Amino acid sequence: MLETETVLDRRRLRRSVSLWRAAGLAAVLIAIGALTLGGDKLATLAGEKQIARITIEGTISEDRDQLKMLKDIAEDSSVAGVLMYVNSPGGTTTGGEALYEGLRALAAKKPIVAQFGTVAASAAYIAGIATDHIVARGNSITGSVGVIVQWPEFVQLLDKVGVKVNEVKSGVLKASPSPFEPLTEGGKQVAQGMVNDGFKWFVGLVETRRGVKAADIPGLLDGRVFSGREALQAKLVDQIGGEEEAVKWLKDEKNVPQSAKLVDWKPSTPNSYGFAGMSGQIAGFLLGSSAGDLVNFLSRERSFSTLGLDGLLSLWHPSEK
Repeated sequence: MLETETVLDRRRLRRSVSLWRAAGLAAVLIAIGALTLGGDKLATLAGEKQIARITIEGTISEDRDQLKMLKDIAEDSSVAGVLMYVNSPGGTTTGGEALYEGLRALAAKKPIVAQFGTVAASAAYIAGIATDHIVARGNSITGSVGVIVQWPEFVQLLDKVGVKVNEVKSGVLKASPSPFEPLTEGGKQVAQGMVNDGFKWFVGLVETRRGVKAADIPGLLDGRVFSGREALQAKLVDQIGGEEEAVKWLKDEKNVPQSAKLVDWKPSTPNSYGFAGMSGQIAGFLLGSSAGDLVNFLSRERSFSTLGLDGLLSLWHPSEK
């Protein structure tokens, strides 16, 4: 009898261990699935209506992964509306143009509201006017409508240290302006022409999308910045508030279901499913989003590419003088 009870106990123990192992494996698979798919895909699978929340931060440049995300949102039947949070001083004019076009294509299928944070200026304001409605904080910094091209000139420094840069080029305007030679009048005219063309395009967007005359808004053509309250008076934004007001506008004015939940969408990257990508997601899951972002930043060499910007800029920064 004792041996029989022992055998039965062992069988029960094995069954219990097997059950716990199966449960543990299922939990791991669910966690991996959640990390891999993300909240946006899980909501899609569940068939729930959602408000896709996207974030535009830092320096804006043309981002293929970000543009693909906008297309994915447009095609996702579970997305009833889009909230775009903006906290950026701007970036390249081309980056702002690409983002604007991507947002307008998305707006053709989903209602979009922009919520401005601390700063939404220059190319970031271009992104804002691509949406259907702009909500800004009273003290948000926005505006800075304009284009700039900058380059250093090292000619006098090189003369002092005895360094001369030699070059052979096909025409006098090739590689002009250059940091290695004084700016010529011809080079200045070419640069000014590009700036003027970009500025005309930018102002045209503002007038078309906001229904205003740029000349009627003091300082706008001079590239000044506005507080949120000033921007509201100038009709550059539509409402003072934050995320709560932006979500309310979507639900009240665009018939987004009252039950729709905010779901964060982020651009996928080529290494999202590799070791580094999974490491970042797991670190974020266990230690918080900051830890995950740090791992992803250190694992992506291309993250450093945004430290340098070439081309025309639509970027605002306060003067250090």
